[in-house]
Amino acid sequence: MIVYDNSLKNFKEAVLLNSISDEILESLREKKISGGARSEINSWNNSLHFMKDVLDCPSIPDDCEVAIEYNIPQTSKRVDFMILGSDKNNRDNVVIVELKQWSRVNKIDDVFKHSIMSDLRGNSPVAHPSYQAYSYKSLILNYCDEVNLEKDDLHPCAYLHNLNESYREVIEDDIYSEWTSEAPVFLQRDVLKLRDFIEKYITAKSSDNKLLYKIDYGRIKPQKALQDSIDSMLCGNEEFKLIDEQIVAYDMIMKTIDNARKDNKKHVMIISGGPGTGKSVLAINVLANCISKLSLNASYITKNKTPRDCYTYLLTNGNSKKIVDLKMAIKSPHTLPSTPINGIDVGLFDESHRMQQKPYMYKGDDMLFDAINACKVSIFFIDLDQRVTTKDCYDIKDIEDMAKRQGAILDFDEPYELTSQFRCNGSDSYISFINNLLGISKTANTTISNKDFIFKVFDNPNELRDELRKINKVNNKARMVAGYCYDWNVKNKRGDWDVIIGDEFKAKWNLEKDAIFAINKNSFEQVGCIHTVQGMEFDYVGVFIGKDLYYDGSSVKTNKYAISKDDHSSGIRGCKNEELADRLIRNTYKVLLTRGQKGCFVYCEDKALNEYIKKHILVKND
Repeated sequence: MIVYDNSLKNFKEAVLLNSISDEILESLREKKISGGARSEINSWNNSLHFMKDVLDCPSIPDDCEVAIEYNIPQTSKRVDFMILGSDKNNRDNVVIVELKQWSRVNKIDDVFKHSIMSDLRGNSPVAHPSYQAYSYKSLILNYCDEVNLEKDDLHPCAYLHNLNESYREVIEDDIYSEWTSEAPVFLQRDVLKLRDFIEKYITAKSSDNKLLYKIDYGRIKPQKALQDSIDSMLCGNEEFKLIDEQIVAYDMIMKTIDNARKDNKKHVMIISGGPGTGKSVLAINVLANCISKLSLNASYITKNKTPRDCYTYLLTNGNSKKIVDLKMAIKSPHTLPSTPINGIDVGLFDESHRMQQKPYMYKGDDMLFDAINACKVSIFFIDLDQRVTTKDCYDIKDIEDMAKRQGAILDFDEPYELTSQFRCNGSDSYISFINNLLGISKTANTTISNKDFIFKVFDNPNELRDELRKINKVNNKARMVAGYCYDWNVKNKRGDWDVIIGDEFKAKWNLEKDAIFAINKNSFEQVGCIHTVQGMEFDYVGVFIGKDLYYDGSSVKTNKYAISKDDHSSGIRGCKNEELADRLIRNTYKVLLTRGQKGCFVYCEDKALNEYIKKHILVKND
């Protein structure tokens, strides 16, 4: 979604009259897009005056189009500035400009190939602006299906209008050459150079008068889910572009690995982030780089069986011999007790919040101790809001304490936090809405709009299934899921159905031997539980909320006794800590409600909760 779009003539006039920030802010409010803080308004007032000066020349026509703050679909990232038109050969082009107000920059070191320090971001590394601009080009090409643009039609660059010439050697250091060659960087005195760059591609308005409209409203390609692209990624191809804080986290991890290779000591790093912030994408990118480029013995390790099985199956196309080989790279933490000290060069512990001290059949004494013991470098990816059983026991402090106990080095003072949302159509507000709805945390997002991320509440569970089934026929990327409330009748040979709602809806839990429920073409009719979907994502998810969550007329409450007696994994029903049981139920539904990239359908057994949620939807169900 584009916040502001206009002709170049009208843009220049708005800047001249000092009304441009007001117009952008008004559009933000109309389109219900978050933003508009004082710092952002100051940025518009400052940077857009510089862009107006660059474009204020007769060679760039007034009737070409300008777009400001383009919200890239399915992400929370916004492109600062785009100018659209055609060149002398009547070929349509888009120039992407990443604007920065930085007046000082510093290189970190030669390992941080994507990141840099700036005076406006304190002591925190940030993505190099050329990398940012280039990654935005890649995202636009990946998402906008109806735009007749090829990669050679999008031309990214960065304009640091306050940065003087003395910093050119830093911003254009050889370690950034891969990005500056793709997206040149222009400094304070480069007004004419930037103008020349734009004039190469924009000499007339676009030949297709609907170019901007198509970018803004064209059909969106589904983002490649992690489980679909891991094969080529592990062969060295970067199918997932890491942007902003993701790429900074990547550089920080690579720095930690580089330190360990130099000093031959143990190192630990912690990455935190909510659902959909790219923890698994980041982990797999690091795994791919360690294996294919650094020739390190690296492993992606997660307690959740479903991601391991799905990734392994897709990597090997089901070849049983290859599956044996791949188990060295994607493995269960149950292998840790038999791993010698530092037997793994780099261990990437995804879903670390699900690690347990001594789970059933575990042959070690402490899973966290064994994780750090087995790895020269241990990277932990964690989200405490995704703990869903009473045995999920480790938090950030536990990891830090265990690292110190084993003499490991924590290269960074604080865990690095991923905040940008790449699931739920990139909607930070949806995550905040779910937190508020479930009572996990109070937020300002008390309502949800159906405009960008589809959120629908159904009165009939069969209608939910019917609509989701139609969607699934398109690309097998929709699934039904449920909480712990329903009995495992089929498994225990007590009947033919598990999830039974009223007299009409009947379904089975995902089949016990279906290790790849999330991608199996034949699995839609089954209902997935938390253990088969955590760590995975779909285009659309349908969530059946059982009687363990209800509305009492004033707030959303939990009832641990509504949990099925067949549930032997969560420990919620028998948990004596009422506060913990309450939180685990809420966390379970947060995980389920945040599995969708494009939409979430909901049916609540508690009719009062169904109606309560409906009241918080601004754009009502069709």
